[in-house]
Amino acid sequence: MADTAPLPPDAVEIDVLVEAPQWSDLPDAEGIAVGAALAALAAVPEEVPAPAEMSITLTDDAHIQVLNREWRDMDKATNVLSFPAPELPEDVEDAPQPLGDVIVAYETLKREAELEEKPIAHHLTHLVVHGTLHLLGYDHIEDDEAEEMEGLERQILAGLGIDDPYRLPQDGG
Repeated sequence: MADTAPLPPDAVEIDVLVEAPQWSDLPDAEGIAVGAALAALAAVPEEVPAPAEMSITLTDDAHIQVLNREWRDMDKATNVLSFPAPELPEDVEDAPQPLGDVIVAYETLKREAELEEKPIAHHLTHLVVHGTLHLLGYDHIEDDEAEEMEGLERQILAGLGIDDPYRLPQDGG
């Protein structure tokens, strides 16, 4: 990651859709989500096609459960889902490359933040960073991939002044 050019301003357009009223309980949820996505993208500029676009949907448990059931055969709510977009065909010119969609569920986010004794805004930031990295091809299925992705998440979040999200409160963090 060292010696790479920074992500140019306006290289990525980020659309945010707030579709659940509970998100009004978190002031500036949209701004937090955009800031988190931009921080993740800026951490790996060599992996971000420019121009690009992505979307973030702030939803509820009911909606994310439907998506999780339809796309992952898991009939339960989850905190975040990422849907990477396919690359544009080579003959398409002058169009931003879609990166994909990150979807976050409010109730699960809030419940996890309370259980883990962290500010909900910090947990939202972590989940959007995590989801954005998935859009760029990072994964955590294999142990070595998980170590790389989690290390990158820690680095990005530390740069935003957020503690290690994988350290539990009883670990001293």
